[in-house]
Amino acid sequence: MKKIISILSVAALCLTINANVQAQCKTFIKNECKPKLSPYIYNGQMNSAILNQGDFAELMLTFYSNQDYRIVVCSDGLGDVTFRLLDLQGKELFTNADHNYTDTWDFSTNSTQLLTVEVSVPENTTDEEPKSGCVSILVGFKEK
Repeated sequence: MKKIISILSVAALCLTINANVQAQCKTFIKNECKPKLSPYIYNGQMNSAILNQGDFAELMLTFYSNQDYRIVVCSDGLGDVTFRLLDLQGKELFTNADHNYTDTWDFSTNSTQLLTVEVSVPENTTDEEPKSGCVSILVGFKEK
């Protein structure tokens, strides 16, 4: 019985810590990332994750014809996070690595298309314990 209580206590602690980290991430996005969408209209989708140094994530998004878009990829203390936009054939349409690791990109689309946003967090190059932090992908739009 004591073993079950110990296991449940550890599980509850892990859930509490995870909920606290997610709340901090949400606050970071609201205060630091979302304002970067202006003057575009936020699409209402909060795409975020807690990533470690060296992690990679991707997200498929639909972009509709005759719209202007702004993508914001921001991170909390993880260095120069790289993001790329790829079409369905894997052709790179944009990488912020070619633009001084900017955290925003504005573009227009003439046809509705499904695109992939890939995010890469730089590797840990020190002897310190790898860092983790919030990474968010936000999309804003406006009519042409």
